[in-house]
Amino acid sequence: MMVNINTPPRTFIDWATLVKEDPIAFEEKRRQEIENLISRAPARLQHRLRCLQWRIDLERKRSSNPLSACLRLYSMMWDSILSDRGFLQALQKLTGEDLSVKERNPTIKSAQILPFKRVKTIHQ
Repeated sequence: MMVNINTPPRTFIDWATLVKEDPIAFEEKRRQEIENLISRAPARLQHRLRCLQWRIDLERKRSSNPLSACLRLYSMMWDSILSDRGFLQALQKLTGEDLSVKERNPTIKSAQILPFKRVKTIHQ
């Protein structure tokens, strides 16, 4: 399935197809869509949003693969929620309630590892 590179992809499948068929066009469309979104935000927030996007792009570049990038961004998100002057603290100030999280970084102590058989696909 060819994706029309003159119009922005609308669905996940469109984006996935575009990245497979033309990674350069995908990156250009991704940047355009992000800029379109930021430019529709209130003027007072646009600089901050561009700084955040710069940080996101930097974390993606520093990552060795997409999963690593996802984990880095996940960690960034939780830091912005749980850190001092973060989202959780702002909510506490607004509500006056204690919304503290008992474990900031819960980890699984043990888990059963499930073996999966590798299935060959036509793309391999």
